[in-house]
Amino acid sequence: MENCSWCNLSEEDKQFQVYEGMFWSVFLSDEQDYIGRCVLALKRHCGQLSELTDDEWKELRSLICKMETCLKAVLGATLCNWSCLMNGFYKDSEPKPHLHIHIRPRYDKPVILNGNTYIDCEFGHHYAKYKSGAIPIKDKEKVFTLLKEWLNR
Repeated sequence: MENCSWCNLSEEDKQFQVYEGMFWSVFLSDEQDYIGRCVLALKRHCGQLSELTDDEWKELRSLICKMETCLKAVLGATLCNWSCLMNGFYKDSEPKPHLHIHIRPRYDKPVILNGNTYIDCEFGHHYAKYKSGAIPIKDKEKVFTLLKEWLNR
């Protein structure tokens, strides 16, 4: 769809794509407020969950299982928080929502990447809405490589 950022991803936008299925793509989020945070985006333009086809639902369920297993195996996640809020699209005068789902891995133990330690201070509580997502690029690239290798094996 014209003027939809998810429908018109550039090659630069796709540089952190960790997995591509038939109907869904998975990207390591720019925001790494929770280490391994990813976004699952439907490959066709669709504005809401209720419009998914049976095949899209089936792949989504499979991908949820795959992502949770990956994040637990590769980064030691204890659980995963999933959200499909879509609110940001409605700030525009003519909203064009594109279905995407955020996955935030949660950790009861520290995650260590390249000697840097990341602690989920809110573990056991809702995720923090305005937590800083800035991590060194070297650490983000490490997470990207670990996830991509595991998901595409």
